[in-house]
Amino acid sequence: MENVKPMYQKEPNRWLILVVSVIMNICVGSAYAWSVFQNPLITKFGWGTTETSLAYTLNLALIPIAMIVGGKILDAKGPKMVTLVGGIIFGAGFFLAGFSSSLMVLYLTYGVLGAFGIGAVYGCTVSNTVKWFPDKRGLAGGLTAAGFGSGAVIFAPLAATLIGQYDVLTTFKILGVVFLVAIVLSSFFIKQPAPGWKLKGWEPPVATTTTSNTNSKNDLTPGQMLKTGKFYVLWIMYAIGTISGLMIIGHASPIGQEQIGLSPQTAAVAVSIVALANTCGRIFWGWVSDKIGRYNSIVFMYILSAVMLLVLNIAQNLPMFLIATMSIALSFGGFMGIMPSVTADNFGSKSLGINYGIIFTAFGLAAVVGPRIASVAKETSGGLYSSAYIIASVLNIIGVVIALYMVMKVRKEKQNPINPEFENKKIIS
Repeated sequence: MENVKPMYQKEPNRWLILVVSVIMNICVGSAYAWSVFQNPLITKFGWGTTETSLAYTLNLALIPIAMIVGGKILDAKGPKMVTLVGGIIFGAGFFLAGFSSSLMVLYLTYGVLGAFGIGAVYGCTVSNTVKWFPDKRGLAGGLTAAGFGSGAVIFAPLAATLIGQYDVLTTFKILGVVFLVAIVLSSFFIKQPAPGWKLKGWEPPVATTTTSNTNSKNDLTPGQMLKTGKFYVLWIMYAIGTISGLMIIGHASPIGQEQIGLSPQTAAVAVSIVALANTCGRIFWGWVSDKIGRYNSIVFMYILSAVMLLVLNIAQNLPMFLIATMSIALSFGGFMGIMPSVTADNFGSKSLGINYGIIFTAFGLAAVVGPRIASVAKETSGGLYSSAYIIASVLNIIGVVIALYMVMKVRKEKQNPINPEFENKKIIS
């Protein structure tokens, strides 16, 4: 019988895969620059804030569905096909949004097509990159997610400049072409590990063997994952943790202009700065969570968001506005950066594309709830966002209670490890 040797692949290849994955996510991360487009669309067509922002809500809310579908295709066709098709859909969605003459067209192009493009690209790149980095799972997931978060850093000021020079519809068309070309070209450099692949010279530490992607016992199918209590706790915590961030990111430019009195150009720069905080949060909180534990980090993120929402409620100048919005975005980024690795650690890498897509439905709920809270608050109070800030702050306080409960529960499980679901102390402590 022929001896089967472990399949090894040169390590430099995975760094190239990480780089192109980040590039693709920077493109689809332009969705976070929505607030730059919102007011120009309202001015051009005379639409209301709530109905216009529904395009952004649809975009983010449908991403999890695309991630789940893309995860299934990823297993069958590989990441190149998923990102290639996703890039075409996303670029086409942006380009066709430039022909919007009604809200329905905007919903179908920017909202639906954009969402399916984002979900395919983001879900595929995050799950695929984590597989290549069993030794640096948190770093790889954080950097890939950071690419998604940094899209608005680049494209918010660029879009604002293009809108000022041309108009909002032309800007959609220009960016659509840029995104399509960049993602499609990048997709040709991405690949997934071959069956049986191992990272040469690396073995999982004994303490974390249960979370290694080489351990089949930890590779849960979506059905098995849904039977665990931990899934529902993580889902609820993810939803609460992203509501505030999505609310502020989606309305940062209007809040800056209407509450603080910023010009559209200055507000666009502020959006870019807030997006940078979102990006940094994905890396920063990932690093912090390695030091003090995941749930402990989540407690601090909830507290920071709750306090800064109240600060934003009384903000009347640019420094206070930036401190508050950046802090909220920093916490939001933390959830986005930590959760892919937490999913892989707790439920394995084999079905990560689908499993993370299912957990990401919490983000989809937050995408509906967060921006809508702000829109409804503004329209029912004569242009003020105060009630939205207070509601979101209360939700974060509830999150603190849940997270503290989980901290105590995990400590008990460590002392009396009878449930294998809580075996890994490093990851869930």
